[in-house]
Amino acid sequence: MWRLLAAGGACGLAWACGLRGFMAQVAGPGSTVTWSGTFGWILLPGAVLGALLGWSEYLRRTGGRRRRWLTFSPLLLAAVLLPGITDPAHFLADGIGGGALAVPLFGMAGGYAIAGSGRRSARIACTAVALLPIPGWLIAALAQGSAIGPREVWVALYFWSLLAVLSFASSIPHRRTTTDRLVSYQ
Repeated sequence: MWRLLAAGGACGLAWACGLRGFMAQVAGPGSTVTWSGTFGWILLPGAVLGALLGWSEYLRRTGGRRRRWLTFSPLLLAAVLLPGITDPAHFLADGIGGGALAVPLFGMAGGYAIAGSGRRSARIACTAVALLPIPGWLIAALAQGSAIGPREVWVALYFWSLLAVLSFASSIPHRRTTTDRLVSYQ
């Protein structure tokens, strides 16, 4: 169990570091790294999310009791919104709030779609939601009116690949357990 928790935590931390790097690319030179903002509200939730998904994988492999609340663990990434609760006027300011909610929701939708369990119509709907960032990013980039060069394409791929990795990781709590598969084959 500890290996999966540690591996999950390390993967979650690496993913959150990648997310922070992406955020720096989008924000440009005005991006700052702080102990509370970067480490407390981005990297720590990413590591905890990874550890929770590692635990979910442990439960899946060992046939342990599934904990459905683990499907909502990507919402830990919205922790960056917590300081804004005291000041509702700035709660969703500068696009931070929208992104802090959208990223985990896209990941959760993608995870449900990838896992292949549940109703087909729900999986199709979740696939559509998970893929929304692709045209959304393109539309936003074109609406700015600036030229699209190699850097802009790289940043878009950076974003889409982060969402893809989050979706694959978020599929873990939805996957069948090892014992579920054994029962279905008999």
